[in-house]
Amino acid sequence: MNDLRFVEIGDVKKINIFGRLGKMKNPLPLFFNGSGVEIVVTGSDLWIEVETDSDFHEPWVAYELNGALMSRQMLLPGEHSICLFRNMNPETPKTIRFYRELQAMSEDDKCKVIVKGFKLNGEFIDVPVYKRKIEFIGDSITSGEGSYGCVSDVDWLAMYMSASVNYATMTAKELNADFHIFSQGGWGVYCGWDNDIRHNIPSVYEKVCGLATGPSNEALGTLDDYDFESWQPDTIIVNLGTNDITAFSQPPILNPDDNKMYCQRRNPDGSLNRDDEMKVEKAIISFLKMLRLHSPDAHIVWCYGMLGCDLNLTITEAISEYRKETGDKKVDFFQLPNTTMETFGAHMHPGKESHRQAAKALVNYLKQFD
Repeated sequence: MNDLRFVEIGDVKKINIFGRLGKMKNPLPLFFNGSGVEIVVTGSDLWIEVETDSDFHEPWVAYELNGALMSRQMLLPGEHSICLFRNMNPETPKTIRFYRELQAMSEDDKCKVIVKGFKLNGEFIDVPVYKRKIEFIGDSITSGEGSYGCVSDVDWLAMYMSASVNYATMTAKELNADFHIFSQGGWGVYCGWDNDIRHNIPSVYEKVCGLATGPSNEALGTLDDYDFESWQPDTIIVNLGTNDITAFSQPPILNPDDNKMYCQRRNPDGSLNRDDEMKVEKAIISFLKMLRLHSPDAHIVWCYGMLGCDLNLTITEAISEYRKETGDKKVDFFQLPNTTMETFGAHMHPGKESHRQAAKALVNYLKQFD
């Protein structure tokens, strides 16, 4: 390794960076699953230098060599030098993509992944050019929960979440797209799975990474206002609603912020209480307006259905009302294929095959707008 030179991430000019960026870019924090770096290099050896921290949910990372997944691993707190390849033909260009597997962790204030730079004995050459930009917004499905592990695995652990086996990543690759992921397991558009109204994606969407709090993360700029003009998506995929419908079957919860009880109710016949259903509809309409404000030209597609379709009518009614209010015709609904007993993964979430089926359907749908 004596012939390797270190290059800080900020000095690498030929690079693709995936995921939301804040003001801090050298070193480079990776805030969301799928956030990462892509380079093309010559040389025989390549290492990446990263710093990580965590309390309970250790971050997982993965890397691909020439498009093939080579490794995914958990990283304990500290400084890490990770070999991405070694003893390869020095003249042949190699494409490396290194990324965060684990979602932004709202339940671990210390969880972070920071890329510091590379050690190599070759040269950086031109990186791929992507013709599309797609933003994916969602919950545990978009965080890839359950995409690894077997059906009998029911623990809620970081190792079962991924970007490597994820409909969002699969869709972006198939469409040759740059992409961002903004997702959090258990959260909804109006409330979380347990009726916690604090756990709604719109409330944190306008920050760089409002899901990651605590002094360590805030020092990285997670709670800064996000600069939407810095990256304008062509398409926004929203996959929310699974946790909102689950809340209708959960007991009331006390919100410590206002000391009030909250509960999404069902009628005696099992149907949704209309007043509570309207809370979800209004939240959808409000979020669509927020998305349009920050991305005026994007095609917005609200996807739903990988874990049931009980909220279909609520979502489509909200989209219809939004279109009537605003005259905005570039907002649509798309039904994703449901997960079956054969395609479940860990923690009763979509497995790898379910994500593949969803990506295939979504790709075919989006291609019609080329």
